[in-house]
This record gives sequence, C-alpha cells and structure tokens, in this order.
Amino acid sequence: MALDASRVILGTYGQVFIDGVWQTNVNHLEAKVAVEKRELNLSGDDWVRHKKGPKKGTGTMSGFKVTSGMLQRGFNKFELVSKLADPESYGHERVRLKNVMVDELQLANWTSGEEVKEEIPFTFEGYELLDPIVED
Repeated sequence: MALDASRVILGTYGQVFIDGVWQTNVNHLEAKVAVEKRELNLSGDDWVRHKKGPKKGTGTMSGFKVTSGMLQRGFNKFELVSKLADPESYGHERVRLKNVMVDELQLANWTSGEEVKEEIPFTFEGYELLDPIVED
C-alpha cells in the first residue's frame, strides 16, 4: 500500500511545554536517547557481542528570545513535553522528558537589525511516551 502523504506529520504543529507552560517562542526541538553498549569478547566466538549499558538523553531546543526565562531558570531541572498534533495525521504524540537540565546558558548573542535567536542544548534522565500515534 502506498503512503498517504496527507498522514505525514508536519513540524509546523509541534509544541514545547516546560513545566506545563507552552513555549510559543520555540520553533525547533530535537531529543534523542543513546545507549552505551559494552563490547564482550567471548572465548570460542569470533564475533564481538554487545550488552546494553546506561542510556544518555540529549537534545536541543531553539527559537526566538522573548523573555529572560531560561536565564532565570538557570541550571535547575525541569520537565519538558514535546507535542506533535498535525490535524491530518493519525493522531497526536506527546513525549515527556524527565529531569531536563540545560548544558549552557546563552547570556548574549545579538546583531543589530536581526531577531535574537536562542539555542539551548540540554540533557535529560528518562522519558515517557504519553500519547503514541497509531494507524487507524
């Protein structure tokens, strides 16, 4: 069966919530989890085997600077919820990132005559898929 192009989710409808407050100035979010794999060399086996180790969550959000909210928050942990809800998709998806902490704070980065953009790299410690998108 061919892909129904109308079901492809557009990032236009993405939203970011920090501690329940919609961040209307954010227009980009990326979050991913990597697993550290332990290599095991076993006797009598010519393949390197792998065992799952700890996970590390990293991400970046960016958008336009509107307030000093991120500077005031500092390096205190918070909860972040990513929401995708394209009206033509099969539904909406929400993912909660737990114990989010920014890696660095942008104190100043501006150019005369241009809007001020803000990029915030972060780490997190766990996630939960709140609303999965499933095909009808």
